[in-house]
Amino acid sequence: MILKKRTYRPDKPVNPFIGALLFLISIVLLLITGPLGFVYGIFHSLFTRGVKGIGEYLLKIAISVDQLGNVMMQHLMNILWTTRNGYKFGNRDETISSALGRNKKLGTLTAAGRLMDKILDIIDPDHSLNSIDYYVEPSEDIIDHLAWILIKNEQILCLKKTNKDFYFIPRGIRIKGETDAHTLAQSTKKNFNIAIDIPTMEFVGIFEAQAHGKKPGILSRMTCYTAKHSGTLQPDSQIHEIAWLSYEDKENLSEVDQLIFDVLHQNGELA
Repeated sequence: MILKKRTYRPDKPVNPFIGALLFLISIVLLLITGPLGFVYGIFHSLFTRGVKGIGEYLLKIAISVDQLGNVMMQHLMNILWTTRNGYKFGNRDETISSALGRNKKLGTLTAAGRLMDKILDIIDPDHSLNSIDYYVEPSEDIIDHLAWILIKNEQILCLKKTNKDFYFIPRGIRIKGETDAHTLAQSTKKNFNIAIDIPTMEFVGIFEAQAHGKKPGILSRMTCYTAKHSGTLQPDSQIHEIAWLSYEDKENLSEVDQLIFDVLHQNGELA
């Protein structure tokens, strides 16, 4: 799996005729220049990095072919390998194995999908789960959040909207073209009227689960950071209720927040 960090940009609308024309051009270029480029790539990798270089070069090609297959066969795989409520194949930035792994975590693989997953596991144990790529471009099936983890006295800071019945870890929607630090600083300023100390930000992990209150197959992805802050926490009481929760309060949170609670508890940070 190759992890990619990037500035996220939405696709531009494309004229169907232009799309078809570009497809034909790409096929012609692939057939003409592909074999020549492949042979040159093999020798270049061999003479610059040896046998290891060839392996790395072929792995990159395999991942690209896998991504192509995820787009080309998306409709067939969505019928054969996943249930109606499964995570959809078809993200052009994602491999088949990654989408298969997401469905395995959700428990939405059909019998055929589970069979394929078992075959891959024989070749490479936990292949699909290890192939989940948390840096794929956003899609309508993934809600992309950044979360601020603040723990004191083995309890974690959480919020609850006044008209809701569940708590959540403070978060903000990823902003296109902005860094994680800037987005997190903006969301914590809005939610608490405080300033986080950006140089103290530390990556905690990336977590995914079924999005709370959304139709099945829609995932909530949380990229979590800790960071020191200055100022007193002052949430808007008309919008949010603040709470310090322990591990025993886990059931009052969404699925993705429960995953974060599990990891923090296993690490001895949450009582």
